[in-house]
Amino acid sequence: MHIVVCIKQVPDTKIIKVNPKTNTLDRSSAPAILNPYDAHAVEEAVRLRDQHGGKVTVLSMGPPQAVNAIKKCIEIGADEGVLISDRSFAGADTLATSYALTKAIEKIQKSEPISLVLCGKHAIDGDTGQVGPGIARRMTIPPITNVLQIEKVDLNESKVEIRRKIENGYEIIESQMPCLLTVEKEINEVSYSPLPNMIKAARYQPTVWAVKDLDDVDMSQLGMKGSPTIVGKMWPPAKSEGAKRIEGDAKSQVKQLVLIVLEKRELFEQKGGR
Repeated sequence: MHIVVCIKQVPDTKIIKVNPKTNTLDRSSAPAILNPYDAHAVEEAVRLRDQHGGKVTVLSMGPPQAVNAIKKCIEIGADEGVLISDRSFAGADTLATSYALTKAIEKIQKSEPISLVLCGKHAIDGDTGQVGPGIARRMTIPPITNVLQIEKVDLNESKVEIRRKIENGYEIIESQMPCLLTVEKEINEVSYSPLPNMIKAARYQPTVWAVKDLDDVDMSQLGMKGSPTIVGKMWPPAKSEGAKRIEGDAKSQVKQLVLIVLEKRELFEQKGGR
């Protein structure tokens, strides 16, 4: 099997702040990390390789610093890493990002046929979940989202059986390979990296491709030119007023609660859609 895992370096959203002047994410306020969902995708790819044989290649688009995210994937157990990095990619939305990554996957596939493409469910800095399905659409392969478990892989029949999350439970899907899977965190626990992997990752230098290294690229579909969506404004959520403690006996508390409800009646009516 040859498995390609698309990964992204993202700011740690537990720490990141919003610039009050520009209303944009202040990426300098938080360290860059491997997108957590992508770490589970890499872990699953490594487990599949260990079970069935083959190779795991990780692919990312980003600035030169994104090599650190690829190194983390090598530490988890990936075999190779490719970074596509070029000023032409700057400002890309999910549509332009899926186009650029697809072009890189096509180049990888020319030398080594691909059995599966794995992605995390979504990136924590955007939460769109659109890049994975966008890649599948451009590659004309089946996309299967919200994967909880890879039940079975049949290399002889080139089929894979998947358990995926749905709103009120789960469903089992069989798909022909190659296909693209976006995985949930529940699919596995990311293992602690053994020392040899850590040493390999520290020394590893991924392959870096610029736009000129890709084939048949339509420049109008890259970066801001190829991005029909823009973020108009971002702002942190308003701080709550805080809780109010109701004192007194039960009768007194009921009276106070009724007064609060009457005072906030308009708010309750708006939330109820009346």
